Amino acid sequence: MALFAALRQRLFRWQSDGTAPTRLGQRRVFILPTRAGLLFAIALMVMLIGAINYTLALGHALVFLLAGLGLNGMVHTFRNLHGLVVAPGRAEPVFAGEIAHFPLRLRNERDHPRLGLELEAAPGAGAIRADIGGGETLVLTLPLPAGRRGWLNLPRVRLWTRYPLGLYLAWSYLQPEMRCLVYPAPLVSPLPPASPTLGGGEHGSEGGEEDFAGFRLRQPADSPRHVAWKANARDPSRPLLVKQFAGGAQVELRLDWDLTDPALPPETRLSLLTGWVLAAEALGASYALRLPGIDIPAASGEQHRRRCLEALALAP
Repeated sequence: MALFAALRQRLFRWQSDGTAPTRLGQRRVFILPTRAGLLFAIALMVMLIGAINYTLALGHALVFLLAGLGLNGMVHTFRNLHGLVVAPGRAEPVFAGEIAHFPLRLRNERDHPRLGLELEAAPGAGAIRADIGGGETLVLTLPLPAGRRGWLNLPRVRLWTRYPLGLYLAWSYLQPEMRCLVYPAPLVSPLPPASPTLGGGEHGSEGGEEDFAGFRLRQPADSPRHVAWKANARDPSRPLLVKQFAGGAQVELRLDWDLTDPALPPETRLSLLTGWVLAAEALGASYALRLPGIDIPAASGEQHRRRCLEALALAP
């Protein structure tokens, strides 16, 4: 068993595709007769024995005609996969419990269509059937359940076809280096109490808008509402500027690991923090996130939301 496992590991390492497009050559496509193909061969043998026994010339002709048809079908089944180019795409993050989608791009460089292609990412995940026209490129999305947070790697993908006669099964294994980030499943709960921050600071300068205090360079987490578009229009070559205001106070949320119930399991506490991040972002509030060993300063916006969710997904 150990020897078999080692040989299998070497075989799949040899077939590893990485992130570059992969062309299915002769050494990557395997073919075997299906159950229907075996029955077809047995029927031909019985017919041949009968033709020889009764010296039937038409029987010999029919057997050889059907045998030639079967061999021709084997060639077309193999060619239906041979030369196909497969390239991996990029999987968008999802939450635990949802379905992750892994896009694969199939390119047919021949003038003839490739029909009856099927792909499956994992046993029981459901096969996807596709037909690709001559010279066309098709993007197929492989669904895979995301059961837990963290990185979800795309398992070995099986691509096969029985076209055109169904007498043979040609297949190839693909192992593209694709993974999807899975965020913790959010739990809905009330947000922690907010703490007011005096205006004029780095994060509080955008909250109170009573007195204009000047400009500063735009940060990735700044909202587009505070960009000084008129000032930037005078000189498009310089970096974007953001208005600063003094006076007033901005409400700031601090989403802290210590604010969750220590009696809860760690995964539940991470789910609570995930729900807080989504709720704070929906309110348009500025919020900071603190985890053991991780301290993300207060900000808002889509980039800040992704940064916080990524920290929650990859938390030890």
